[in-house]
Amino acid sequence: MVQYQIGALSAFCRAEGIFLQHVKPHGAMYNMAAKDERLAVAICDAVASFDENLILVGLAGSRLLSAAKGMGLRYASEVFADRAYEDDGSLVSRTKPGAMITDEDDAIARVVTMIREGYVVSVNGNRVPVRADTVCLHGDSPTAVAFAKKIRGTLLSQGIQIAPLQP
Repeated sequence: MVQYQIGALSAFCRAEGIFLQHVKPHGAMYNMAAKDERLAVAICDAVASFDENLILVGLAGSRLLSAAKGMGLRYASEVFADRAYEDDGSLVSRTKPGAMITDEDDAIARVVTMIREGYVVSVNGNRVPVRADTVCLHGDSPTAVAFAKKIRGTLLSQGIQIAPLQP
């Protein structure tokens, strides 16, 4: 299923004259692969068999990234601007209160800390180590574009370089 989806995405990219550089599982599959070794390996197998040069994006500190590293795949460690973290580095379930970080200034401060200091504070107040190669924020809110611009402006004003993942 993953290989099929990568193939379809690649075909759309080719039709538009763009290069498929990275892949990222979405939603429940993303969260499951963060903890489930078998699923993580299956996703990595699908990526490797399609194109071993693709960059696999996964949750910082997850089993998915461990599997990618173990298989010699290229990967990028992702952090979330607008999501709360559990003590184990997983994302707080959206069914729980406080799963989404709604205060933009708080979210931006967390992003800066994750990038500069290499940790995020969990819902229980503990420091959880993270590596931030890429930052995700959810685009399904009416203020998502303004929020993205605000994050970008803050990062640049603090001397943090913003660059594409390296192909």
